[in-house]
Amino acid sequence: HGAALKKKGACCAGQDIHDARLAAESMGIPHYVLDYESRFRDAVIDDFADTYARGETPIPCVRCNQTVKFRDLLATARDLGADALATGHYVRRSPDGDGPARMLRAVDPGRDQSYFLFATTTEQLDYVRFPLGGMEKSETRAHAERFSLPVASKPDSQDYASIVRKLRPEAAEPGDIVDLDGQVIGRHDGVIHYTVGQRRGLGIGGTEEPLYVVRLEPTRRRVVVGPREALGVTRFMIGEVNWIGDRAGLPAEGIDCQVKVRLTTPPVAATVRP
Repeated sequence: HGAALKKKGACCAGQDIHDARLAAESMGIPHYVLDYESRFRDAVIDDFADTYARGETPIPCVRCNQTVKFRDLLATARDLGADALATGHYVRRSPDGDGPARMLRAVDPGRDQSYFLFATTTEQLDYVRFPLGGMEKSETRAHAERFSLPVASKPDSQDYASIVRKLRPEAAEPGDIVDLDGQVIGRHDGVIHYTVGQRRGLGIGGTEEPLYVVRLEPTRRRVVVGPREALGVTRFMIGEVNWIGDRAGLPAEGIDCQVKVRLTTPPVAATVRP
C-alpha cells in the first residue's frame, strides 16, 4: 500500500486507493482492494496502445467498463453474494427497480457517461446501480462535502500519449505532415500526438485557411492535413454494436435517432441501418 501511494499520477492507483479507504472508513463500510492490474493490462492497456498506434482514437474507459469493471468486478460482487453493484458513473438506468433495464443519459449533459457505457449488456444493467446519474457534478461534490468525504474537490486527469510512447515507442517516431496531394508541408514528432479532426498544435503557419488532421498513416509515419470540408462525411461504418432494448435488435429498415461521434460534441440526427 505504501508503494502504491507514491504512484500518485497513475490512473486508479496509489492516491485513489488511499482516498477510497478514507471515504469508506468515514462511512463505516468495509474497504477491499482487488488487484486487477494484470487483467487491466491485458484487456485494456495493450488493446488501447495497439489501436492508438494504428492511428485510431480508442477510449480505454470503454474497454475498462466492458471488461474489468462490468465483467471481473461484477463477477466478484456476485461471488460475495451482493444484491447489486453500484458505480459512480454519470448515467441512469430505467426502471430504477425491477423489470428489464434500459440505459438513459445522465441528468447533467456535461458529465453524461452513457457514451463510455454503450457496451453494457441488459443482464449487467439488471445488476448495476448508478446513484449519481440523477445528480449534477456540483451536487455530488456538495454531498461529498456534507459527509466530509476526502474526495470532495478531487480533479479529473488523463494523459494518453505518454502511456502509448512507453508501450509502443515506434508510434512516437517523427515524420512528415503532408497535404491532400501528398506535398510535405511540415514535420511532426509522432502520430500519437494527433487525432482526426484536430486543428490546434499542428505547427503549420502561413496557410490561407485553417488546416485539420484528415487522416493518420502510421505505417508511413504521415499526418495528412486538409481544409475543414475534407473532414465531412455523410455515412460511416460502425462495429461492435450493442443493442440494449426490449426488441430483438436493430430493425431491417433501420432507425432514425440521435448519434454522438465524440464525447464532447452534441448528438446529430442520423439513420442507423444494419
